[in-house]
Amino acid sequence: MGLFGKIIGGTIGFAMAGPLGAIAGAALGHAFDTGGQTYHTTERARLSAGEEAQFTFFVAAFSMLAKLAKVDGRVSKEEINAVENFMVYDLNLNPESKKLATNIFHTAIDSPDNFNAFAGQFYSQFRSQYQMLDLMIDILLRVSVADGTLNPGEEKLILSAVRIFNFNDEKYRKLKSKYIKEFDRYYSILGCDRNDSDEDIKKHYRKLVSDYHPDKIASKGLPEEFTKFANDKFREIQEAYEVIKKEKGIR
Repeated sequence: MGLFGKIIGGTIGFAMAGPLGAIAGAALGHAFDTGGQTYHTTERARLSAGEEAQFTFFVAAFSMLAKLAKVDGRVSKEEINAVENFMVYDLNLNPESKKLATNIFHTAIDSPDNFNAFAGQFYSQFRSQYQMLDLMIDILLRVSVADGTLNPGEEKLILSAVRIFNFNDEKYRKLKSKYIKEFDRYYSILGCDRNDSDEDIKKHYRKLVSDYHPDKIASKGLPEEFTKFANDKFREIQEAYEVIKKEKGIR
C-alpha cells in the first residue's frame, strides 16, 4: 500500500497547518478545527518529514488546480476532464491516489480559502527547492492549456503564483512558451534563445540535467505519483537538447 493509500485507510496520521490542512482533513472526512494551527487526524504513526512534503505537494497541486478551474465562476465538464486526464495520463495515478486527488479537487473548489492562500503555503514548504516550484507552475500551465487556450483569468491566477514563488518574468515566459508557441519550443525547454552560443546552450542543458535528474528530484519531496511527470520533464530536456544539437551542429 502506497503512502496515500495508508493515509486514506487511516493506518497513518498526519499533522498539517493552514488552508491545505483544512482541505486535506475535509477531503479525508476528518473533523478539523479550522481556527487552530495544527490539524490532527489520528494518534497512529505520523508522516515523516519527507512524507509530509510529498503530501503537501499533492494537496497543493489539486487544490490550486481546483481554484484555477473555477476562476470564471463555474467549473466546466471540459475542465474536469482536463484534470482527470492529467491524473490518468500524466501522473498514472492508481485508484487510491486518484480518489484522494478527486476528493481534494472537489473540496478545494468550494473552499473559502483562495488560490493565493494555497500557493503561499506551498511556497513556505518548498521555497528552497526551486525545482518543486518550477514543476508546480508547469503543472498549472499544462492543465490550463489542455483545451488549446490559456484564458486571461487562468493566466492571472498563474501569474499570482509566479509572483508568490519569486519567479522573474523571463523564467515564466520560457515555461509558458512550452505550451503557447511564442518562440521555438525546444529552446524554451532549455531556457535558451536561438541566438545563444553553443557553449551557453550546453551550460543550460547540463544544469537542467543535473537539477532534474530523477534521483535528485526524488529526494526533494515530490510524491511518487508525480514521478512520471518529473521523468517526462527530464526526457523532454534531453530531447530538446538533441534536436538543438543536431540543428546547430553542436559537438
